[in-house]
Amino acid sequence: MPVAQGEGRGRPSTGESAGAGEAWLLAGALALLLAVRLAALLANRTDLFFDEAQYWSWSEAPAFGYYSKPPLIAWLIRLATAVCGDSEPCVRLPSALLHTATAVVIYLVGRRLYDGRVGLWAALGYATLPGVSLSAGIISTDVPLLFFWALALLAWTALLQERSWWPSLLLGLSLGLGLNAKYAMAYFVLAASLHVAITPAVRPIVRDPRLWVALAIGVAAILPNVAWNMQNQFATVAHTADNANLGGRLINPLKMLEFLGAQFGVFGPVLFGALGVIVWRATRRGVPEPDRMLLAFALPVLTIVTVIAFISRAHANWAAVSYVAAVLLVTATFVREASWRLLRGSLALHAVLVLAIAVATANAGRFRLPSGLDPFARTLGWKALADETRSALEAARRAGQPFNAVLTDDRSVTAELLYYMRAEPTPVVAWRGRGRPRDHYELSRPFTPETGEPVLLVSLRSADVHEIPKAFTRVERLAERAVAAGAGTPRRIVLWRLSGYRGEVR
Repeated sequence: MPVAQGEGRGRPSTGESAGAGEAWLLAGALALLLAVRLAALLANRTDLFFDEAQYWSWSEAPAFGYYSKPPLIAWLIRLATAVCGDSEPCVRLPSALLHTATAVVIYLVGRRLYDGRVGLWAALGYATLPGVSLSAGIISTDVPLLFFWALALLAWTALLQERSWWPSLLLGLSLGLGLNAKYAMAYFVLAASLHVAITPAVRPIVRDPRLWVALAIGVAAILPNVAWNMQNQFATVAHTADNANLGGRLINPLKMLEFLGAQFGVFGPVLFGALGVIVWRATRRGVPEPDRMLLAFALPVLTIVTVIAFISRAHANWAAVSYVAAVLLVTATFVREASWRLLRGSLALHAVLVLAIAVATANAGRFRLPSGLDPFARTLGWKALADETRSALEAARRAGQPFNAVLTDDRSVTAELLYYMRAEPTPVVAWRGRGRPRDHYELSRPFTPETGEPVLLVSLRSADVHEIPKAFTRVERLAERAVAAGAGTPRRIVLWRLSGYRGEVR
């Protein structure tokens, strides 16, 4: 049943001294990389993207579930902000720390499957992946998902190699916490099942009680989120189904090509190209057992998401978990075949991208691409929007006509105002249309007749086509402003004073 160790190594390990040297080299490299990323967070000139602001707002009301995601992202932000405050760098801090920890776990997996040298290069390869470098500067659900996926892969490897119980407990906790980060963690069970199916030597694991204890722990850990969904009309499940967009046109070859092209950017051109070659060669002449295991954990998600892209659409990060195993597989192949030029060239390219991303975010809003677009436009201008809203609230107070609430009609505006006006006493509420809630704010803080009047409507929609003012008898358009959003096109906002709510316009 054990997974073979060291098959196809480039050369045998030179013993404990070599292992200690590799560990210290990795520690130094990761510490330097983390220092660069922490400095980049402090220098970053972007505002919180509205997803990030939304996760922060969730963290202010800890729960076992939220409209579009499980709860772990909010818990992580709550922990980070409790330690260092609510600034943008503190909200984003868990990403840089967790990606560093994920690289360490990948080193441990590589050392178990091959040797310390493969583990070292794979860990450095993961830590500098273009997708990881981008992700390390924002807070997203992929970050904890990748950490717990790597930890589960370490536990699965140990479960097959040892008879002790710690891998079972680690696997169960990793599955459960990973599911609480993102439901995509369920793919791990599919990948493990495929590994068992294609590897006769590991099939006895299905009769091992440790495996079933691990699965039971994982299920138990996600049950509170299931209970939250049951109490909220399965909001997260419904959102996930909507996100797949399977109700539209079902043949989209260009979307599939777009997704696959994006993977060269996420995983890196050398590594993704090498992965394709490895898969092609594996179908012709087979691979060693450690490689076969890693293929089982790399290919299924990538294949499934590619199919989803073909029949609907898929974002570039949806297959991110594939690259935990893929970076180990490609690195082991490079080391085994002494392809040092490719390995070092890829790492050097990715290291340049680390610095380029840090410099770019430090200068966000100060430059444009040759096309004339500001690449950071979607992450700029939100603080200015909040300043305009706050000025309108203060002007109303000075005039003796204060607003009872700020009303929004878009999730992005709601999230950004909650974050950038967090010291403002006037509550922010969301306009809820007909049917089920479309976001967490429509679910948790909808406008109702009990909200009180007047309200300040803050909208990105053109005043000429706006429907919400028609639901009120007293309507005053206060201002329409252009708010700078970097070096690109300004973001236009419209402010209204509304009172005399007469019910939803149908």
